[in-house]
Amino acid sequence: MRQDFPWVTVTRKAHFNAAHKLENPSWSPEKNLEVFGKCANPHYHGHNYELEVSVTGPVNPETGYVIDLKFLSDLIHKWIIERFDHKNLNLDTEEFRQLIPTAENIAMVVYHLLKPHLPDPLRLRIRLHETERNSAEYPPLP
Repeated sequence: MRQDFPWVTVTRKAHFNAAHKLENPSWSPEKNLEVFGKCANPHYHGHNYELEVSVTGPVNPETGYVIDLKFLSDLIHKWIIERFDHKNLNLDTEEFRQLIPTAENIAMVVYHLLKPHLPDPLRLRIRLHETERNSAEYPPLP
């Protein structure tokens, strides 16, 4: 694909529901509660995550696409939704057995799960909304 065509960013939204607990296993329960507050609830808690997957690249003159959004939707479903939806991130997923499932870490994991499936020169950016007021984006804006 030629680099001299206009570059555009397209975004696909997806949703998944998951439980988690924020806990550093090397800390005492008191320290976890002090740092993570109610997010350290020993019985976990859940979120209705909203995921925005943005792909930036040149517009293909033959299709008018940066990327086929159906292809992107299928990637998100296969690599993210099937893996995380209605799961306890701490207990049910390999990615978070040793990694605290903060919004920041979830966004980075999603990026690294999807990026190998996108052809060059496409760029990927993930925004994960944990709540209406809290989100994480990876990679960060320059």
